[in-house]
Amino acid sequence: MARFLKYASLVGASLVVLLPPVVLVLASLKTNNEYLTTGPFDPPGDWLNFDNYVTAFTKGHMLRGFVNTSIIMAASLVGTVIIGSMAAYAIDRFRFRLRGLVVALFLLATLVPGVTTQVATFKVVDALDLYDSRWSAIVLFLGTDIISIYIFQQFLRGVPRELDEAAAMEGATPFGIYWKIILPLLKPAVATVVIVKGIAMYNEFYIPFLYMPSQELGVISTSLYRFKGPFGAQWEVISAGVILVIIPTLIAFLALQRFIYNGFTAGAGK
Repeated sequence: MARFLKYASLVGASLVVLLPPVVLVLASLKTNNEYLTTGPFDPPGDWLNFDNYVTAFTKGHMLRGFVNTSIIMAASLVGTVIIGSMAAYAIDRFRFRLRGLVVALFLLATLVPGVTTQVATFKVVDALDLYDSRWSAIVLFLGTDIISIYIFQQFLRGVPRELDEAAAMEGATPFGIYWKIILPLLKPAVATVVIVKGIAMYNEFYIPFLYMPSQELGVISTSLYRFKGPFGAQWEVISAGVILVIIPTLIAFLALQRFIYNGFTAGAGK
């Protein structure tokens, strides 16, 4: 009975997870008339109707969206890894005045909803002349990154301090210890941060939509918004676009799932 309940729950959970993608695929293969006159689980009239995919990719400027998203993600992730690991190294390894206050402020920042600071954030971005540029998203991704510091700090607690002391006795500087010893040992943490933050940046809609209104700066998350207007939405085209957006993340997950599982399990054991 216990085995039956276990497998029944797994099958039920799988169905719940698979239903939305199935509905999206069916909708993406339908014409507008079919979408409006049939149910969500009704099959399309033509299983080889890829017109919606062509429309989503071309009129949604998804290629440009992929390029802009890749540029922003690459710059943001490199900065996140460097800044986050450095901050975690300084907090974990050094004892300085007001250290407890700094840690408390980091924790407090995670409790403040981002929407409550948007007016002040917008004024700062505009004052720095970053509005309507890729740098606005990059700076905001870096400036609001607290999770990566926490992840790196958890991994650092498992790195023996004796390594730092031995390197210091050999004449290594604090930065040399970080760069040559600590950072290479943080590879599982780096993989975890890149995956977690990369997915969040890839799916982010609000920041690009608010701070990068130009069509030339559109990212993949805002590309689908072109097919929704004040008089309705082309849901069959949006469904095709969603499938196109999911494909890269699915490929990345399948390719990096070993690092995902190892990173989270290693972090949980620190």
